[in-house]
Amino acid sequence: MEIDIIFLIALFTVAFIYSAVGHGGASGYLALMALFGISTIFMRASALTLNLFVSAVSFYAFYRAGHFKIKILIPFIIGSVPLEFLGARIHINPQMFKYILGVFLIFAVARMIFSPKEKEKAVISFNFIIAIIIGAFLGFFSGLIGIGGGIILSPVLLLLGWTNVKETAAISAIFIFVNSASGLLGLFSSGIQLSPNLLIWVLVAFTGGLVGAYVGSSKMSFQKLKYLLAFVLFMASIKLLLV
Repeated sequence: MEIDIIFLIALFTVAFIYSAVGHGGASGYLALMALFGISTIFMRASALTLNLFVSAVSFYAFYRAGHFKIKILIPFIIGSVPLEFLGARIHINPQMFKYILGVFLIFAVARMIFSPKEKEKAVISFNFIIAIIIGAFLGFFSGLIGIGGGIILSPVLLLLGWTNVKETAAISAIFIFVNSASGLLGLFSSGIQLSPNLLIWVLVAFTGGLVGAYVGSSKMSFQKLKYLLAFVLFMASIKLLLV
């Protein structure tokens, strides 16, 4: 019982932190489940389900605060959704992809921390076709690893200079929601088992996400939110490289 309570507290905390930056927290949930010895049979489906609820409440908060840019989102969704479904159906060792993504995230974190500007000058002008192609890669790799893709999309948007940190949070949240749903469909079509504890996990994560989304969208400054996002991405990179 003590370990269960500790797990739930940790789950609330992870959901709070991730939702504050527009993420669902799948990478954090996977790390927690591994740490607490939860069966791998349940891990991917559970993480994506929690992702679904936390990203939904995060998107709603950032949308209500006026930070959503739909024209940026659409091409990423077009490219990512079918590939997320495909990636979730493929059963291979994704370790190589984890290493590549981990190194990329460390690079992205360094750029975010040492950049003094709230929003970078665009490396290239926003392009619908390029965004579709990037979305396809994000979706496929996310499906392979079992995440919603926000930890990849966020630094990509910021490094390209297409959005500021709060716009990034809004776009990432709905991107994660859609891709988590697609990934879950892929898992269901190939056969999965759900944890009997999933309902209580969802309630705890949703509550943490609700509080975190409010703080991130309405109370935190752009600079503080950027540093929090950098922390989230750094922790995700460590998890990808070491676990």
